[in-house]
Amino acid sequence: MLTALLFDLDGTLTDTDTLHLQAFRTLLHDYDGRELSQAQFDARISGRSNGELFAELFPQADARQRQALAERKEALFRELSPELEPLPGLLRLLSYAREHRIGMCVVTNAPRLNAEHMLTGMGLGDWFEHVLVADELERPKPDPLPYLTGLQRLKAPAGQALAFEDSLPGVQAASGAGIFTVGVATTQTAERLHEAGAQLVIDNFVAPQLWALIEKMAG
Repeated sequence: MLTALLFDLDGTLTDTDTLHLQAFRTLLHDYDGRELSQAQFDARISGRSNGELFAELFPQADARQRQALAERKEALFRELSPELEPLPGLLRLLSYAREHRIGMCVVTNAPRLNAEHMLTGMGLGDWFEHVLVADELERPKPDPLPYLTGLQRLKAPAGQALAFEDSLPGVQAASGAGIFTVGVATTQTAERLHEAGAQLVIDNFVAPQLWALIEKMAG
């Protein structure tokens, strides 16, 4: 039985990593002239929550300064993304879930302002029963807590759910919560997603393997 779908946001519902990379490059350059490569972004930044990330990137700054820097970076991201395109096949999957009364929620490490901005930009603002933001919980991904909270909100057992994630911390969080985790290969290789715990890897939501899995679970 399939009763719940839990989705990451950045890189999963829409491919945004290039925009985040641009925003971080601008922020770091303006702050102290630092440069940021794609490889550094993929290894150190993609998918992480701002709290621990900005403490690592700006160790000499105090908490107030780090918060201001994080807010500046997210404002830069929103300026770069007035409209966003859902990944291919996403609308079909959301429509299927709504038709079959499968619960849906977003589980993201992004700040709430960004999450609302992205969902509105894709025209998906009212598709999800819950939007869970990691910085409003005690622990962000890669801890399983955000996904365990999503299951609680949807009143679904892990064995009746699918999670969709593009980042390594996200895959670790979802699989750690006991959910069958589908890796979306927008920002990481299939090999790395499998190593992190993904049981299936797809390029987008059109993938025949995904629909075969859904039909099998739906019975």
